[in-house]
Amino acid sequence: MPFRLLVPLGLLCLLLPLHHGAPGPEGTAPDPAHYRERVKAMFYHAYDSYLENAFPYDELRPLTCDGHDTWGSFSLTLIDALDTLLILGNVSEFQRVVEVLQDNLDFDIDVNASVFETNIRVVGGLLSAHLLSKKAGVEVEAGWPCSGPLLRLAEEAARKLLPAFQTPTGMPYGTVNLLHGVNPGETPVTCTAGIGTFIVEFATLSSLTGDPVFEDVARVALMRLWESRSDIGLVGNHIDVLTGKWVAQDAGIGAGVDSYFEYLVKGAILLQDKKLMAMFLEYNKAIRNYTRFDDWYLWVQMYKGTVSMPVFQSLEAYWPGLQSLIGDIDNAMKTFLNYYTVWKQFGGLPEFYNIPQGYTVEKREGYPLRPELIESAMYLYRATGDPTLLELGRDAVESIEKISKVECGFATIKDLRDHKLDNRMESFFLAETVKYLYLLFDPNNFIHNNGSTFDTVITPYGECILGAGGYIFNTEAHPIDPAALHCCRRLKEEQWEVEDLMREFFSLRRNRSRVKKTMSSGPWEPPAGPGTFSPPENHDGVRERKPAKQKTPLLSCPSQPFTSKLALLGQVFLDPS
Repeated sequence: MPFRLLVPLGLLCLLLPLHHGAPGPEGTAPDPAHYRERVKAMFYHAYDSYLENAFPYDELRPLTCDGHDTWGSFSLTLIDALDTLLILGNVSEFQRVVEVLQDNLDFDIDVNASVFETNIRVVGGLLSAHLLSKKAGVEVEAGWPCSGPLLRLAEEAARKLLPAFQTPTGMPYGTVNLLHGVNPGETPVTCTAGIGTFIVEFATLSSLTGDPVFEDVARVALMRLWESRSDIGLVGNHIDVLTGKWVAQDAGIGAGVDSYFEYLVKGAILLQDKKLMAMFLEYNKAIRNYTRFDDWYLWVQMYKGTVSMPVFQSLEAYWPGLQSLIGDIDNAMKTFLNYYTVWKQFGGLPEFYNIPQGYTVEKREGYPLRPELIESAMYLYRATGDPTLLELGRDAVESIEKISKVECGFATIKDLRDHKLDNRMESFFLAETVKYLYLLFDPNNFIHNNGSTFDTVITPYGECILGAGGYIFNTEAHPIDPAALHCCRRLKEEQWEVEDLMREFFSLRRNRSRVKKTMSSGPWEPPAGPGTFSPPENHDGVRERKPAKQKTPLLSCPSQPFTSKLALLGQVFLDPS
């Protein structure tokens, strides 16, 4: 039976060799060490400019060397850049920023905040930093990772978002006031991504805190979208969260929809949830059938499948990376190379690109230093080692430095045709663009851990394995350690079976030692660790036993030694056909 490998990033380096190019003329593979240092310098030019000119505002305005609040007055760039600091190896600054955030972050403010952006940037950034704190040398409190100041801040921020989910459909409003909840008269129209992009952060939060409400509301929102798809299997762009009726019926993989599909795949990996993966695979069939033309993806009418917009949006460039996560490498590379031709044409990706005309769309000519094509290059390079992907990284560094670099950071490119700049540096430049560039050129980064090393942590709920690799990036590129979701089981029924087995084992050993008998049973092997598929839990949080015989599930894991299981070595997705 044909199969696809779905592998967390840490495994990809085991499966395929990586090719490390040396410095040379145009057309040869770029030198990773050289560009790694260039990327690091880019980060600090932007980061230092933010600290000197914009903190404590959300974002830097690089042309006027000052700051402004954009998404809620959270010092957002500081939160978004925090885990990037550790990936670049700067533990001292990571520790300093953690203290700054603990002392200054306050969510009891009268601010209207985007539910989507607050989740992916603030909740995601705080959760990631919390889980990386010990690696960064932060003195963690007893009970970590099941407790800690950054976790409490993430939970506080997420609770401020919960009123948005109190709708007849369970799909959230797009905006919430952090002090008063949803404003009277708030528009009920929300984009699809704004509804379906919570499961990674909220399921992590529920697992660490023991409060199921976060994962529950995220799952309900996902399911309502799934139930609202058209007869041909597509979803639109905007929906009324009170009535469940589609307001914008354009279907595609880009802006307004993108991270919904991303979170079905990443949620499936993170939670070992075969239902989420099955949902994505069904969408994937419809997307291929109705929106793909010559390895481009167009926008179509969700009920009829007729083309509505023959454009490529820069936000769609995440798609090849997502394809790589389900093992569809050939199609991923074909689409990536299409997108790369656009980059070469302009030195960046315009927000909209008219595919038949081969040019930008009016009023959509800008490039705000988005990460998506670089993100896909990073995933695909881990999977294939193709030096073409390093060339994209080189081109991105050269283009951004040449066009966008100013005295106070890096400025959004307002128009790729004449390289006019805009007075903004989005926080995702440090959270995503620079991070993915650095990881593309740093094959030995701890994020790429193949499971050969890991940390053992004792929690109030038993022994826990962390840092073995397989990190899941949220859509703001904040890495989540999937093993952490198994560290903080609150209910007795949910504690790892290994604890009971170990007690039984040591009890047997003591008893047999007393009667001086040699243990004759076979070697004891603990059950599968957090990187393997475990029996699903029912709605009461009680783990169900698998039946003795069953068909191979869509989401399954090959047999591995115990150490490999702890190393989060990935999963095999069988083709149901």
